[in-house]
This record gives sequence, C-alpha cells and structure tokens, in this order.
Amino acid sequence: MSKKEIKIKGIPASSGIAIGKIFLLDSEEFAITKKKLVDKDIPSEIARFEDALIQTRSEILAIQDKISKQMGSKHGEIFNAHLLVLEDRMLIEEVISSLRRDKVCVEYIFQRVLEKYAKTFSEINDEYLRERVADIDDVSKRILRNLLAKERETFENLKEPVVIIAYNLSPSETASMHHKSVIGFATDIGGRTSHTAIMAKSLEIPAVVGLEHVTVEARKGDIAIVDGTHGTVIINPTPTTVKRYKKYKEEYEESGRILLNMKDLPSVTKDGKKIVISANIELPEDIPSVLSHGADGIGLYRTEYFYLNKKGLPTEEEHYQAYKHVAEQMAPHSVIIRTLDLGGDKFLSQLNTPHEMNPFMGWRAIRFCLARPDIFKVQLRAILRASAHGNIKMMYPMISGIEELRGANEMLDEVRAELTAKKIKFDRDMEVGAMIEIPSAAMTSDILAEEADFFSIGTNDLIQYALAVDRINEKIAYLYQPAHPAVLRLIKNVIDNGKKAGIWVGMCGEMAGDPPLALLLLGLGLDEFSMSPIVVPKVKKIIRSVTMKQVNEIAENALHLKTAKDVMDYTHKKIYEILPNLVL
Repeated sequence: MSKKEIKIKGIPASSGIAIGKIFLLDSEEFAITKKKLVDKDIPSEIARFEDALIQTRSEILAIQDKISKQMGSKHGEIFNAHLLVLEDRMLIEEVISSLRRDKVCVEYIFQRVLEKYAKTFSEINDEYLRERVADIDDVSKRILRNLLAKERETFENLKEPVVIIAYNLSPSETASMHHKSVIGFATDIGGRTSHTAIMAKSLEIPAVVGLEHVTVEARKGDIAIVDGTHGTVIINPTPTTVKRYKKYKEEYEESGRILLNMKDLPSVTKDGKKIVISANIELPEDIPSVLSHGADGIGLYRTEYFYLNKKGLPTEEEHYQAYKHVAEQMAPHSVIIRTLDLGGDKFLSQLNTPHEMNPFMGWRAIRFCLARPDIFKVQLRAILRASAHGNIKMMYPMISGIEELRGANEMLDEVRAELTAKKIKFDRDMEVGAMIEIPSAAMTSDILAEEADFFSIGTNDLIQYALAVDRINEKIAYLYQPAHPAVLRLIKNVIDNGKKAGIWVGMCGEMAGDPPLALLLLGLGLDEFSMSPIVVPKVKKIIRSVTMKQVNEIAENALHLKTAKDVMDYTHKKIYEILPNLVL
C-alpha cells in the first residue's frame, strides 16, 4: 500500500527545489538526573564545568575558522554570538553560585539557568533577539554534551544525498552541511531572518522553515520534496508529483544559468527607459555576489552588523574603513548606506536600555540616533569621510515625519562643519534620502520630498505597519500581503509625490525582488529596485522585456482590483503573457 502524499506550507527561506530521501534529525533532549553533592565535591564540579566550557569554545572556534575559510568572514561572524555566551561572566557566575548554594550536579544547574535565559529572550517582541534563542540553545546543548560525554548524530558520514528534516537546525549544524550530501532542509520553527536561513541562502541549499509539524509527518528514508521558492514541503510525493517537480527543478536551474548570461546587459525597457537595479548587502564580503549578478550598485547597505554580537560600540575608524572599502569596490556605481537601524532591546547588552513592551514601535532606528548623538555622529562622520572615495549616498531609516528628517540633517550639518574645520575631505554634494517605511511618512511624502534628495521605500516594515501584521508571526503570515490595495496606494502616493518634487524613488524591501510585482512597480514609476543579488538577473530580464506603455497599463488595472489575491493573480497572468518561459 502506497503512503499518502502530504503537502505542508511554510516560510520560504532559500529558493530552489530539492528531491531526496529524508534524514530525520530528532530534537535533542537531555534527561538529567538531579544528583545531590557534598561540599568536597564542589571544586571538582566547578573544574568539570570549566573544562566543558573550554572544550565547547574549542569546537566553536574550529567551526568558525572552517566556515570563514569556506564561506567568508561574514558567516564566521555568526559564531561570535556563541562565543559571547561562553564568555558571559554573569551566566558563569550564576551557575557557580547556584552550584555552591544548592549543591546539585553542574549539568542540572546549568540546564536550569540556560532555560531561564532562553525563556527571557523568547518572550521579547523583537525579531533579531528571538532568533538568538537558537544561538543560546546551540551553545547550551554543546556544553551539556561535553558535560555528559554524549555525541549527536551528524551529517559527516552521509552516504547519499538527503533532505534534512528537523524541529530546528542550529547555525553550527547548518554550517556543517556538505553540499553534495545535504540537498535541502525543512524545519518546524524558524523565520527568514534566522542565521540558519541566512546560511542556507549562502550555501544555495533549498530550505523551508516555520512548517510547525513537518517532523511529525516525516519518516526517515521516505522521499520528500523541498520547494524553497514557494515555501512548500511534500512528504511521500506521488510519481506524478515527483515528475512534475523534477521538470520544474530542471527549468529553474536552466533559467538561472541563462539569466546569468545577461548580467552585463543594461537594465533598460524596450522603449529605452533606464531603470536602476541595485542589490542589498550586509557586509563588504557580499560585494562579489553583487558584481557577479550584474547589479548597478548597492541600494541598501545595512550597517547593523557593526553593532551586533560585539562587546563594545564600533569605532569611527571601523565604520570608515568598511564604507571606504565598499565605495572603492563598487565605484563608479553608487552605494546607499542606511544609518543605524537598531535600538530598544537590541542594545540591552551594551547600553542597558530598558525593556520595551513593543520594540517594533519603540525606541529604535532614527529615534534612537536622535536621542544618542554621541553614537549617531560617529557613524555620520565615517560615512562623510568615506564619501570622498566613491559614489556614496546615505538614508535615514524609520522617518515618521519632517521633524525627524530635519533633526537628522541638523546633526549631519554639525558633522560637516566639524570635518570642514579639520580640513578633512568629503563629498559636499552627497545625496541624503529618507526611507519610507511608516504610513505617516508615506502619507506626508509630499512634505518630506521638499527636504529629501531621494526616497527608498522599505516595504518590509511599511506592509507590517499598514496592515497591523507582525511579519514574523507564523499564525498570521497569510495576512502579510505586499499586493494589498492599501499598500499599493501608499506606494503610489510616495512615487507620485517624489515625481512632483523632482526626486527619484527607489525600493529596498523584499517586494522589489518579487518578479510579478516588478511589472506593477515599474508601471507605478519606480526609478530604482534594490534586492538580494541572486534575484537581480530575473528582474533585469523582466525590465528588458517590456515597454513603459505596457507596464503603465498593468499598474492602472491593478490599482482598480479589490484584493491582494486579485492583484497577484493578475500580475502572474501578465508576466507569463510577456515571458511564458520565465521560471519564478
């Protein structure tokens, strides 16, 4: 009797198709007995704990070194968070003091303390910090393994290509995947911003996360299909389903090869309209991917990594050297640097800021920077200094109104005056823009356009705020709709106001890299699209295949539709009329 085909929807984390046997990685649970101690046992128990910390540190440093060599230092940086847990004196001292007080074996004490830490992090309403629970869990399990002298099944000895299915995968487990053996993976939990998802994209391994119950349905040795493009996993697919997905896999891979051949062609419509296609990056190490995929520049250089997983604040020189390097590597193309987009809970370890009930709407981004000029001006000075070495532009995140834009520009003017007084060179004509990612900014974009050099629409947050949808909440993921009529009207308003004021308008949210919606955005008059480097060739192909008359008509029709589904169905239909062989 054949097994029933099971289809599960999740969150697409890394595009592509994988078809193979399931390797089911059971969630690792430790059954620890509460063993009582006497006073004379305490010193040896502390020594055992310290030995486990040293052994774990050695393991993580080895993984970090291996990943840095194979994938670049950007991905090695991920393990700084693990090392910081091992060096956390507060945590270590709490374990040792509890050990002396309670006189219970150290593995029991350690597990109890780590559970408290993980619980605190998981309850914080902040995407980045919630994802760091995986780092804490990864480190704690490694320490417990070393304390208990246990080993876990790994991917090292796989004999055939497999699809990994697990409740969760730690960053170190993902980093240990061998591309020839692990062809895809799926997890019950996780989001697009987890380190696991980031590594999957870099390894170009198809992945789906947030499936909730895929481990319940999966059995080791069964066949599974992982569709990382659409966020679907199929357990026990029928021969017909396998045949269909094999064909789709071939088309997807062939399409990728063909599209890369056009990386050096200009992004211009059939009737001669030049459109800028840029890439989003986090680190200087991303530049080779930007260049190899044919982007026209960098439309979003996120600068948060300078602050994450560090014991102290980055220096002006650290900022300057990184920005200067990127500007020189990308010249003559432009590099748009987004100023610091952190705050609230993300600074707990460094600045002891208070916990906020709703950090998504709290003390973050430009609000934090305006309140802390000592930190903000360090970055502004570095950006201005770097502007002398290439085509740098700068933009402020989370602007809600003209007061914030003026406040930020006043600080920028102060820094310009300081550099001028010291006779330090910088680009006096550097463009300074505002990110439009809050509905209030979209609605008053006519006012903002009078004092901004350009707009960049950050759709990830704009959609979230406009629709009151937590974009990392799996329960309501279906409500996060980029094509919602309200979102489209906000975007149109921003573009129209930008045009009236004579400034250009770009978009750096995920929506910019969605091929069907690219037709609509182009028709609305978007001047610049910025996206993940890997998507650049596909959007370039679309732009080179249409006329402005075509896309203007598509946009006009789409704006009269009443639901997000109607818009998506319509744009999919139009894109296949224009490019029938395009593989999305």
